[in-house]
Amino acid sequence: MKRFLLLLLVPALSHAQLAPPVMSDKAKKIHAAALTIDTHADVPINMMKEGFDVAVEHDFEKDRSQIDFPRMVRGGMDGMFFAVYLGQGKRTEAANAEAKQKALAIFDKIHAAVKANPQTAGLAVTSKDAYRLQKEGKRAVFIGMENGWPVGRDITNLKLYYDLGLRYITLSHSLNNDICDSSTDGDGPEYNGLSAFGEDVVKEMNRLGIMVDISHVSDSTFYDVIKLTKAPVIASHSSCRALCDVPRNMTDDMIKTLAKNGGVIQINFVPGFVKKPSEPHEMSLKALRLKIRQTDLSDADKKALRDEMKAINEKYKSDMPTVQDAVNHIEHVIKLTSVDHVGIGMDMDGGGEVIGLQDVSQIGAITEELVKRGYSAKDIEKIWGGNIMRVLDQVEKAAGNI
Repeated sequence: MKRFLLLLLVPALSHAQLAPPVMSDKAKKIHAAALTIDTHADVPINMMKEGFDVAVEHDFEKDRSQIDFPRMVRGGMDGMFFAVYLGQGKRTEAANAEAKQKALAIFDKIHAAVKANPQTAGLAVTSKDAYRLQKEGKRAVFIGMENGWPVGRDITNLKLYYDLGLRYITLSHSLNNDICDSSTDGDGPEYNGLSAFGEDVVKEMNRLGIMVDISHVSDSTFYDVIKLTKAPVIASHSSCRALCDVPRNMTDDMIKTLAKNGGVIQINFVPGFVKKPSEPHEMSLKALRLKIRQTDLSDADKKALRDEMKAINEKYKSDMPTVQDAVNHIEHVIKLTSVDHVGIGMDMDGGGEVIGLQDVSQIGAITEELVKRGYSAKDIEKIWGGNIMRVLDQVEKAAGNI
């Protein structure tokens, strides 16, 4: 979905607001107290566009953007991992060098946004940073990298990115790369898991204190990582295959194995990972994706594609999952393991959207649903931020012992 959004999102000048979620007094109190962290936010896709200011409130209805600092404040989102995302390209020396430069430009943009808004946000690299910023009433901006392509074949790039604040890497994206096999590469597996270089990458991430993120990777890559890692790993934006049978989601055995490792699965809110679309809907989306792959689309073409997507969504709106459907995935993980191994990585600005939760200002709907299901304040605090902060601490501690 990211390619679609990359093409179609445009800057907004309006300050219209989506309706706030209906919350009980109990849910409001829990939500305000909890450290709320989302581990996968694709807002840098928008930030790299000319004219988009993350410090200005935007209008979801106009530009489909879902995250900015004002809406984070309004929704009670304390922190997010901003994704340094690059879709997989060629794996030549020149292409790898270009990917590195593009990644560095995204790092620069994130740092510049934080520096320009010191009263609103701060860069976070540890759990202590997140809790401190929460007390100060500021947004914690963590940095993750989606797709290890910018690592290239140079292991020293990991230290470079770590020093810029990077605290997790999603090893692959939709295609295989030099690190590992992806769950969705149409050509199938290349290494049947991690490559030899990928094994070195995992070891170096452990040594530095960078969380290994297994969202997007193949099942065999996941098990290779688990065998090799000396620290807990995360799935920054994945859901449960038992509830939505797609390769991007994790099987029950994978989730239980992740829990034994001490890791956390952060539930993804992309509709097709929460609830499988009907066959006609899926065929319509495939046809649209083919159009999106065209290069040099004009503004008129982009508007036509936006209109077409809107029409498809309207036609198949019964396929659209709800907040309740997404929370079913959270609950599934809890029943399989415990409340200690699940979190939230909605993939907003990368396709994450369910009925009742269209942008970051509406995240209270998740807390309300968890309260309705009887979860305690302590449990909800773990789901929202406690679990991922624990893993971040454990990865940092493990690095000091390697």
